[in-house]
Amino acid sequence: MTSPVDVIIIGGGHNGLVCACYLAKAGLRARVLERRPIVGGAAVTEEFHPGFRNSTASYTVSLLAPEVIRDLRLKSHGLRFVTRPQANFLPLSKGESLSIHNDDTDLGVPLRVFFAMSKGESLSIHNDDGATAREFARFSAQDGHALAAFRAMVHEVGDIVRRQMRRTPPNVGGGVMDLLNAGLAAINVVGLSMERRRDLADLFLKPIADLLDTWFENEHVKAALAFDAVVGNFASPRAPGTAYGLLHHVIGELDGVRGAWGHAIGGMGAITQAMLKEALALGVEVETDSEVAEVLVEDGCASGVVLADGNEYRGRAIAANVAPKNLYLDLVPAVHLANDFRRRIRATRTESATLRMNVALKELPDFTCRPGTESADHHRSGIVIGPTLDYLENAYLDARRGKWSDHPIVEMLIPSTVDDSLAPPGHHVASLFCQHFPRDRDWDNEREVAADTVFATIDRYAPNFSDSVIARQVLTPADLEERFGLPGGDIFHGAMTPDQLWTNRPVMGYAAYRGPIEGLYHCGAGAHPGGGVTGLPGWNAAREIARDLTSR
Repeated sequence: MTSPVDVIIIGGGHNGLVCACYLAKAGLRARVLERRPIVGGAAVTEEFHPGFRNSTASYTVSLLAPEVIRDLRLKSHGLRFVTRPQANFLPLSKGESLSIHNDDTDLGVPLRVFFAMSKGESLSIHNDDGATAREFARFSAQDGHALAAFRAMVHEVGDIVRRQMRRTPPNVGGGVMDLLNAGLAAINVVGLSMERRRDLADLFLKPIADLLDTWFENEHVKAALAFDAVVGNFASPRAPGTAYGLLHHVIGELDGVRGAWGHAIGGMGAITQAMLKEALALGVEVETDSEVAEVLVEDGCASGVVLADGNEYRGRAIAANVAPKNLYLDLVPAVHLANDFRRRIRATRTESATLRMNVALKELPDFTCRPGTESADHHRSGIVIGPTLDYLENAYLDARRGKWSDHPIVEMLIPSTVDDSLAPPGHHVASLFCQHFPRDRDWDNEREVAADTVFATIDRYAPNFSDSVIARQVLTPADLEERFGLPGGDIFHGAMTPDQLWTNRPVMGYAAYRGPIEGLYHCGAGAHPGGGVTGLPGWNAAREIARDLTSR
């Protein structure tokens, strides 16, 4: 048994490191226990083929809280960002059309058409709203005009959400502090006009398709905006609550540029390595290859952990940076938990139906709509294959009806276009984030077939893609679960739907970072405000833990 500390943190992902740093800054002694040989969780950079390195799972940055960057001195520890020259690039069709029929045998009467565009068409989302509006106007004058008002609405509602993301949610039925927190949240809304209150309700409750239908008319414009609502979300764009996904993804900033996305030089692992440097400088103890097998509970209080190798660690509190399902179904003995609580944890939806691929390339994709293999702005943006709302919906319906999407939604980033440390000279690495690929498949036998489906989809827009591939790493939902501890392969530790947010994350009554056992806390993406590389769950949890421990 090692010497006890104030707080043991289970999991050295970015939120665990953030939590540890803030606890240390509050004068508390923290120890981080990480199962893998490296810290970082899903935000790591690893070599997947000789000479080729990439962000293995998390792959882009915008949501990381500026306060975390500043307080943890991440830039002093060498962290640098490069903003995408344009946000997203959507290659559209090459002129052919694809029909969906009433059933597989009816080849005569099309129910609808996926897409039918002139050869060489594409749509770009720029960092400048004026440029984006002009781009939208090429497809619809009305949509070009509507963008400014839409952005203003999202930003105003987003300001409310940004502030709430940095506050502890109220525990329904809790004490005076919880009522105060609920009041502060209500005060935020009081300052909104009735029009904006309605917009806030729309962004939390409506399907993203329905919301966009009230603002825009062109299917490609709507698809470009809807992508943020379905990324990592195993849902139809016509499902209630999907509009929140858009709001969650557009409220970040990068180097002071609101809504901008970019790349961390050295990959996402550069972020967590900078956090590790700060943690060590603050005196945090960090141990890798230290898998926690059980949370010790004595006299109704969390008192320590037992590792898989049998070693015990003691602490005044335990902060779990693992998903709530993993914590309460695998690490905390059932005898210490109420049956209703365990039932609700078990029922938490945890499936983002994500296939994640890292690809080594000998040349850049040569898009039919934007020819050329020399690095250009569209290569340095988020490349999204999802040209219409019908395409996004059918990708979901395919996965619900069959084994996976026949025409998957794909986001491709090529970070080596701005970071030459990731690939040999003249070569590149690409990150592919692909949907929808459900967890419940025979992935040992089907992974390569699924990957071929993705490649065939990309080849329709960039015919040289498959021939340019040197090597690929395929991470199925089962791989994401096993390697990174993401239940069901869910990148958010739990679906980001209204019924699993705020006071309901992870379970109503335990949303204020404190679990049902005294001394047990939640500091990961399964706590408010949820997933993404934000650092906010770790920051918020550290505030509550420090408040509790320093008041004893």
